[in-house]
Amino acid sequence: MIAMGLLSFPYQLSAVGYSQWWLPIFFGIIANVTIIPMIWLAGKYKEDSLFKIHEILFGRIMGKTINMVLIIIGCILMAATVERYLEMIQLVAFPYRTLTGPLIMLMLVAVFIAKRGIKSVARFCIIAFFLTSPMVYLLRWGLEEGKITHLLPLFNFTGKEFLAATKEGYSSIVGYELLMFYFPYIINQKKVFKHASIGIWISIFFYFLISMVSVIHFSEWQLKNVLYPVLNLFKYVELSFLEKIDTIGITFWVFLILSTVSAYLWVLKEGIESLRSKKHAAHLYIIAVIITVMVFIPLSQSQEEKIYGHAFYASYALILWPNLLSLVHMIKSRKGRGSNDKSKMVYICCLFNRLFRLYVGKR
Repeated sequence: MIAMGLLSFPYQLSAVGYSQWWLPIFFGIIANVTIIPMIWLAGKYKEDSLFKIHEILFGRIMGKTINMVLIIIGCILMAATVERYLEMIQLVAFPYRTLTGPLIMLMLVAVFIAKRGIKSVARFCIIAFFLTSPMVYLLRWGLEEGKITHLLPLFNFTGKEFLAATKEGYSSIVGYELLMFYFPYIINQKKVFKHASIGIWISIFFYFLISMVSVIHFSEWQLKNVLYPVLNLFKYVELSFLEKIDTIGITFWVFLILSTVSAYLWVLKEGIESLRSKKHAAHLYIIAVIITVMVFIPLSQSQEEKIYGHAFYASYALILWPNLLSLVHMIKSRKGRGSNDKSKMVYICCLFNRLFRLYVGKR
């Protein structure tokens, strides 16, 4: 849930101005509610990921078609995340160097993490969390130089502005929908809702802090025009033994990018294996090559924003998708029960008929 979206989160919520600081709490409530159908559906198919559930509910051909669409969307999301991070690295740290070397290194490390399975991805995510979470302390300088009066009033925005901020801002916290893909690998599945909720609210806590400090520190004009407010907040840090804190912070951010990319990479590998009904390590390398090629495809800024924007909005559909799947599951379950009930009734009628004939024969 925490990757490139956190860096530009205040900018994406700028439609509501200073009132944005409480929106992460609203997003957290939505996220916590939307995982309920995900967990309920996954609990009905404890041994199967979302790819397999599609084939069970919609049939082999239709299920594989849906899986193919998910794989395409996942590739676009990965390419968007990698490209935006590398562009920011080039802007901050390496303004006169090409992105080829960093891109290849990033993908190689992500492949190394994902190749060892979901346990390796989970362990790396834990390491990334403990390495990057202390960076919250760097927000202190931005908080000291701001005005706390910016936090009020709370609801000075229109409904149109609220919808625009929600549409743009909620895409930053997506990622928890991957729960439906790695659910079969969870050992204690009965506590998934509790642990997933804790994870969501830990992530929302960081989004809330970033948003609140940005509102206190920046003017409304800066919120609307500074693409990466977190970078600017890092620039205000003053330490006697370190310089260029913003460069160091963004360098550490690579752990969060790798945790996101490796997780999506593992999911895409599982998706290709579900299409081919065959497991092979080469699938991982094929996806990595596809992502690398997609990043290097020359597109205009407007074309990139259009393609990547549609892919991020598709994440909303994936979050709501389990509601439809749950409905399909319930309909199929009721039909199955109806056919079972009919067969039971036929068996009972035949049994009574046979007993009646035996009774008549004896008479």
